[in-house]
Amino acid sequence: MKAETAGWGSGLLGVIIFSGSLPATRVAIGGFSPLFLTSVRAVIAALLGMVLLVALQQKRPARSDLGSLAVVALGVVVGFPLLTALALQHINAARSIVFIGLLPLCTAIFGVLRGGERPKPAFWLFSIAGSALVAGFALSESGDGSLTGDLLMIGAILLCGLGYADGATLSRRLGGWQVISWALLLSLPVMAFLALATLPDTLADVQMPAWIGLAYVSVFSMLVGFVFWYRGLALGGISGVGQLQLLQPFFGLALAGLLLGEPVAWSMVAVTALVVLCVAGAKRFA
Repeated sequence: MKAETAGWGSGLLGVIIFSGSLPATRVAIGGFSPLFLTSVRAVIAALLGMVLLVALQQKRPARSDLGSLAVVALGVVVGFPLLTALALQHINAARSIVFIGLLPLCTAIFGVLRGGERPKPAFWLFSIAGSALVAGFALSESGDGSLTGDLLMIGAILLCGLGYADGATLSRRLGGWQVISWALLLSLPVMAFLALATLPDTLADVQMPAWIGLAYVSVFSMLVGFVFWYRGLALGGISGVGQLQLLQPFFGLALAGLLLGEPVAWSMVAVTALVVLCVAGAKRFA
């Protein structure tokens, strides 16, 4: 029970860190192309991860782990960052929350298929209800959409859910930060090549907000957040802890209200309260 509680606490920290990812990506693509942003953020995070692996003298993963590490790299190092960056050229960050609301359900499904978990039937009711609440709220706030952007976000969610499930399963043996560090290192040669191939002709015109966005998604979204997230999934369960992602959009909106002075509607408070109940129900039956 103590390990499960620690897992939920660690997962919550990961979600809070991830809550700034899409807004930071939206800002960063104002100065960088989606492909360069995706590749260079992975390179920066991989170099930081490599320093940690060497400094702490971590053993190399077994040959049998390489397949799962490749899935993690494809899902959360390449797939989700690239597809969301491309999608955010067609839709706004608010609309992307519609699809982020489906990520916990997708993660739970892959937790069953890849992680061998078997949540109780009531869990699925709470998970579907929570996803519907988040998606419905975001859809009411997001304005017009784009078929291209929507399809890109669907692909991003599928790859991310798969990467989360495989990464959590590996974390039970290798450790959370080790998994994302090895996955980043595995993808480093390809991402470094892409970063060099898509390097802008000049960086002098890139504004400071884009640099800040790049720094956030490189250090926090790509590495630090996963340290807490994979640990949480491994200790608390993929299906259950994954439901904490339902709170991610509301953390982002709350931060916007606190830091940027943006108004917080009563509807957001009401929906957040209902989502918290769904997360609590999912935790009980996961």
